[in-house]
Order: sequence, then C-alpha cells, then structure tokens
Amino acid sequence: MAEAVRPLLPSLADEIIAAVRSIPAYQRPLEGDFGVGVRAGVEAALTHLVLEIEAGGPVPRSDVYRRLGRGEMRAGRSLDALLSAYRAGARVTWRRVAQACEQRGIEPSTLYLLAESIFAYIDVLSAESAEGYALEQTRSAGELEMARRRLVRLLVRDPPAEPAMVELAAREAGWELPRGLAVIAVELSPGMALPLPVGAITERIGEVLCAVVPDPQAPGREAQIESALRRAGVRAGLGTTVAWRQASLSFARARAALALALAPTCEQPLVSAAEHTGELLLAADPVLAAEFTAAQLAPLAELSAGGRERLSTTLAVWLDEQGRLAQVAARLGVHPQTARYRLERLRELFGERLEDPAGRFWLALALRLAQRPAAGTGSGASG
Repeated sequence: MAEAVRPLLPSLADEIIAAVRSIPAYQRPLEGDFGVGVRAGVEAALTHLVLEIEAGGPVPRSDVYRRLGRGEMRAGRSLDALLSAYRAGARVTWRRVAQACEQRGIEPSTLYLLAESIFAYIDVLSAESAEGYALEQTRSAGELEMARRRLVRLLVRDPPAEPAMVELAAREAGWELPRGLAVIAVELSPGMALPLPVGAITERIGEVLCAVVPDPQAPGREAQIESALRRAGVRAGLGTTVAWRQASLSFARARAALALALAPTCEQPLVSAAEHTGELLLAADPVLAAEFTAAQLAPLAELSAGGRERLSTTLAVWLDEQGRLAQVAARLGVHPQTARYRLERLRELFGERLEDPAGRFWLALALRLAQRPAAGTGSGASG
C-alpha cells in the first residue's frame, strides 16, 4: 500500500492545496509565509501518513500542527476554517489513494481500514491544531489583559501621563480611546468577578477595583452597573464623565463617591459624584473640615455629652425651620416652652451669630459636617 501511495505525493499535495483554496478563508494567493505554511503543512501530513502506513503504527511527528493552530489564531482566522481544510484534504487523499490501491489489486477490506486510518489521522491533526489554537488564544488574551491593565494605570495616573504614551498603550491594548469616559471605584475583594459594561477595562489600584467605562451616559448604562453591584453585594463610586485626558480627575471623584457609598447611612450600591457634588466638596479636605467644625461649634465643647447632643440637635432643627418655634418643638417632640428654653441657652452660647445670616450659614455647615462619618478609600495611582 505504501508503494502505491508514495508516487502520488507530489501531485496529491497540489490537489489538496487546490481543494483548500476553495474554502473562503484561504481564497488568496499562496505567497510569502502563508503559502509556505500551507504547502509545508500538506506535505508534512502526507509524508507522515505514508511513514505510519509503512511502520504499521505511530511514528514520532513534529509539532507543525500545533504551530499551524497557533498561526491561524495569530492571523485572525477561525479554527473552523483550518478544520475544514483538513477535512477537504482527507477527502481528496482518500479518493486518490483508493484509486491507486484498486489498480494494485488491494483487497476492499484493506481499503476500508485505510479509509478509517486516514480520517482518524485527520482527527489527530485537528486535535493538535485545536490545542495550538487554544494555547495561542490564552497567550494572546493574557497579553491583551496585561496591556489593558497597564492602560488603566496610565489613564488614571496623577499627574497624568503624556497623551502620546497613553495613545500608544491604547493601541497595544486594542482599546479605542473614547471621547468621553467615567471611572468607577469598586469595593471588590481580589478574585471576585463583576460583570461590567462591554468595553470597560479594569485594574486593581490600592484597595479598590478601578474600572474605566467608555460612553458612561449611554441609555441604561448606569442601571446596568448598579444591577451588577447589587448582585455582587458590593458598593462603588461613579466618577464624573470626562475626556480621556482627564481620567485621573474622574478616578479621584469616584474614590470620593465610594467613601459616601460606604457610609452606614447610604442605602444605594452606586453613588454618582455628579449627583453629590456638594457632599464631595465638604469631604474634600477632612482635616480642614474637622478644624472648621471644632471652631464653629466650640461653645458646645464644654457641655456634657447629653447636653451637647440636645443643643446641637435643637440648633440644627432651628436653623432648618428658620426660627419657627412651633415647628421646632414639633420636630423635636418637646413642649414649646422646652424648645424656647433651649434656644435661650443657645443664644447665651453663640450670641449674635444666631442673628447673622452668614453666622447661621456657617453653623449649619458645621453641623452637617459633624454628622458625617469618617471614611477612607484605597491609595492612589501615582507612578
């Protein structure tokens, strides 16, 4: 049988290549590395098949079929195209070999075994190519993931990276820089998965997951993010929408919004910086805010804890109700006379500041700051 098949190999290789070129993915001139690769693959397969027929069993084989699988992945062609090429080659091989063996008078039972062997052989080559294709996919995906993580760090770095450096990193990551983006800071433990909108790229920075989301104002985008956070049982801050050159600003605001989201009084999994600008402004400098609050509320500092709590609450309600005594008493759940007594005590402590519009404004601000819980987030993305 080997003697019948070996003389066919040169012309058989040409026929197989012609059959392969009928497959849409391979309808191109057989030039350069592509042409060399196709012919080398066909000739190696035929030669090795004859060697195994002569040996009556397996013969060591080169790694060419795994390399073919890797090459198809790098070229952007589907694995199905390569497997179709293998099947086309098997059909041509069986037809030509069967004719040659019949002319030699080889028995039909032997030809049946040969047919089975040819298609089993193609199955083996297909499996090796599929393995190579998968290995290249894994390698490529790993490199792409690393490139996208580097891109996130460049985008949110403070001070910002050079635009040309970011543009180059985006090309390497296969990620088109959008006109507008927003950064999300997520309280997510390492290893946890969070399904984010298509096109989002992520990297862990400090103690938070930083996600860069293109076109954040697309219909349903924020609701999709909030739904994913609820399912994962985590909280996040959404930065303002900015041009990609200002991504570091969006990240800073996202982390500040995350601090609000982590407060015990917050019931929402996602806090948007754009919807809480006043609160973010108050939280921008915690040390300065604490100093301001202590100075404004100093007259209460010498009171007992209970007295300080009662009078600060009364003062806050009085400011909210613009001095309307009946409403103050109703909101506090006390007799109007009790409310009047507390207000007299406050006037003793704060004096003319209660009659001055600016003084009342600063007192209201200090009381609001005093109610804010201390909160913090992970480290920045400098360097």
